[in-house]
Amino acid sequence: MAVDPRQVLAGVLTVTMFVMLGDMIKRDHFDDPHPAVHDTNKASEHTLASVAKGADGPWKEDGVTLKPCWQKPVLEEADESQGYVTFSLTNGPEYHVSQIADAVVVARQLRATLVIPDIRGSEPGDRRNFDEVYDVDKFVSSLDGVVKVMKSQPRISARNLAVVKVPNRVTEGFIADNIETVFRTKGNIRLVTYFPSVNMKKDKEMTNTDSVACLAMFGTLEPQTEVREVVDSMIDRLKTLSRKSNGQFVAIDLRIDILEKKGCHKNGGSGSKSCYAPQDIALFLKKLGFEKDTTVYVTQTKWHSSLDALKDFFPKTYTKESIMPMENKDKFLNSDTTEFEKVIDYYICSESDVFVPAISGLFYANVAGKRIASGKTQILVPEDIPSSTAAPEEFISSYVTKKNHFAYSCFC
Repeated sequence: MAVDPRQVLAGVLTVTMFVMLGDMIKRDHFDDPHPAVHDTNKASEHTLASVAKGADGPWKEDGVTLKPCWQKPVLEEADESQGYVTFSLTNGPEYHVSQIADAVVVARQLRATLVIPDIRGSEPGDRRNFDEVYDVDKFVSSLDGVVKVMKSQPRISARNLAVVKVPNRVTEGFIADNIETVFRTKGNIRLVTYFPSVNMKKDKEMTNTDSVACLAMFGTLEPQTEVREVVDSMIDRLKTLSRKSNGQFVAIDLRIDILEKKGCHKNGGSGSKSCYAPQDIALFLKKLGFEKDTTVYVTQTKWHSSLDALKDFFPKTYTKESIMPMENKDKFLNSDTTEFEKVIDYYICSESDVFVPAISGLFYANVAGKRIASGKTQILVPEDIPSSTAAPEEFISSYVTKKNHFAYSCFC
């Protein structure tokens, strides 16, 4: 039967139109600055491979992942005592890593058994088991041979337990002078770490406890599987939205409640400050050359009207609420505690292509340490820039440029 050429042509045109329509839908999906909260598609290899290489902008490649310099110390069985060191993790992951390090150093020097901590929030009764947030098997195995670890809470009478306050980055001398006698008398201690200052700079000389502190701070804590999967899905979503910048995105520690407490909600001023408002951060990034279509993640959980100033400059600005998979929100966003939110922020900020700390403090310091170890050294510290443009390298964290972070004592 003869075929009318016009029918063939019409068929080809119809197929072509559907292909073009499909391409348009895909482009709209990946360029949409307001992704649907139920859309949890991860960035596929095809998606990221299709991004143009060498995108313009103030981006740079990650450095080389550093290797641990410390040697894992070995604990002699004969040196073990019968006592316990107990403690709790509080205030979020930026404090957890320091609290873990101090507890391991103390337990190691006392030759005591370290009891896996619980996690306590700011409200009374807000308590979680360690394994709800962190990988308990990773924690135990990483300390094998360094200090004995007990997973369950031992039964200890109050008369055989002393509460001891220790400063962050506790030293051998402090333990010898203030803890050893108490431990020998009571047999068990409960540690409470306090933070007289944010001190994450490396010492001029290595001490005997540094290798233990390095291992504890950088080699023990990893999120448990479900938390890790949520973090990965959110990072993949941010990379997918960043197709015009080669899958790269900026993470900003910008929490409105903290800014208001610090009095940083107002704009203006010059030079360096302890915190910066959304408008300040927007101007800072713009002057460094970040394009309008840059994807930005902020640690503020839900949208706040003050973030509009940032979104005006960078429409692709997102909070956890807008990019977290819908099926995870009840557990990780709508629970009675903010513990999961803090952990998610900590790991996203540690793994983003660029990190901008709008708030100074321990979160910035410990995220910087984790980034230094992994070679992600593009940490841009905000400043009010009087000129219209500036070079990003002028604002790289001094932790990196001076190599004075404690992480540089641990990695090489």
